[in-house]
Amino acid sequence: MKRSEINSALAQAMACFAANQFALPPKPGWDATDFGLNDFHRYGAVLVNLALEEEYSEKVIYMTHRQAIPAHCHRKKKEDIICRAGVFSLQIWFGQPGQWAPRGEIQVNNTRQSVASGHIFHLTAGERITLPPPVYHEFWALSAEAILGEVSTKNDDLHDNFFVNPAVGRFPQIVEDEPPLVRLVGETP
Repeated sequence: MKRSEINSALAQAMACFAANQFALPPKPGWDATDFGLNDFHRYGAVLVNLALEEEYSEKVIYMTHRQAIPAHCHRKKKEDIICRAGVFSLQIWFGQPGQWAPRGEIQVNNTRQSVASGHIFHLTAGERITLPPPVYHEFWALSAEAILGEVSTKNDDLHDNFFVNPAVGRFPQIVEDEPPLVRLVGETP
């Protein structure tokens, strides 16, 4: 990703947070990624680490219309994805790629339900889905902009993201074409 593309995405996210009166804590951990696919408008997100503790983590995610986080699972992390503003869709699969179980149980808005692998949920502001490991999931914004919350057990972006597409990488390679608006998680000054 070009630094200018990252800066533009961060500025857009900041404006959306302000417009929705979503206040961030001092010194949040900023992140923007295209998942190594070089198509940020199709596969990408701005993520902001709000808490990264030994026992739990909290993030806020900013996405634009049809922008997606590619299909992946976590082997350790259990997470709730909460729609804070806008509308988003989330598709889930049970089992392993190529060997999907026909059905599984998932909790949506604190109600357990049995659904088929490949089921797509549409969540509006205030709604949430609980994803236990290792449920595979992909999600994308349906509205022009969406703010999603993520509350989870300990987050480990380096070792606990397992993507269906082997070409996907969690962090982008950055081409420096202008100064950074802010430093991203993992960057050294």
